[in-house]
Amino acid sequence: MIKKILHNSSSDVELSKLLSVAMEYAEIYLLAKKRQKGCDGMGELTTIKEEFRDAVEKVIKYCKEKDYPSGDSFYDIDSAARELSGLVKE
Repeated sequence: MIKKILHNSSSDVELSKLLSVAMEYAEIYLLAKKRQKGCDGMGELTTIKEEFRDAVEKVIKYCKEKDYPSGDSFYDIDSAARELSGLVKE
């Protein structure tokens, strides 16, 4: 899913912006999840996770509106975060 979206973002400025935001949230979410200890920060992690989920859903919604292939709208948020985080490092 991510590779198809990335390909389309190279020629679509709005999609590129949405994808960039989602990638930033992915990095923040993974960092917060890694640093979480026990129940400390559960509220903050939940908030970050929801903000990340919203960013990913905006990307998927935009892709559907433009008839871009975006894969299934049902996704595992942790997998999406790892995939998007991997794009940042490439």
